[in-house]
Amino acid sequence: MKILIINGPNLNYLGKREPEIYGARTLEEINNKIKEYCSKKNIEVSFFQSNCEGKIIDKLYLADNEIDYIIINPGALSHTSIALYDAIKSIKTPVIEAHLSNIYNRAEEFRKKSITAAACIGVISGFNYYSYILAIEYALNAQSL
Repeated sequence: MKILIINGPNLNYLGKREPEIYGARTLEEINNKIKEYCSKKNIEVSFFQSNCEGKIIDKLYLADNEIDYIIINPGALSHTSIALYDAIKSIKTPVIEAHLSNIYNRAEEFRKKSITAAACIGVISGFNYYSYILAIEYALNAQSL
């Protein structure tokens, strides 16, 4: 199985940015946890992070039909990007949205709605880096559901 993890804007600043919300781990540390987990499950995992909406959209199109599942944390783009929604809807590869924080429990009202979620097969939110692991578990077990 091949899984691509896409992380959107500002996630490259994890560990420094609001650790009380996003945790103290850096993106590299989170990716290493995911790699370790995937190696035990015999999953080929790759990672992509960009602060640029267009680069994320390009990556989705490039990965289509090359990857079994895409797990995306669009960051703030989840609340604002119709273009990202359209790109996710356009590809055949199943996409799971994952968030470190519980977006439905955030103080800011705008963070409680995800535009991109409607284009994804599901959303996992609020379990810090384990949100990615739960998404991977779904991908592993989806055929038997």
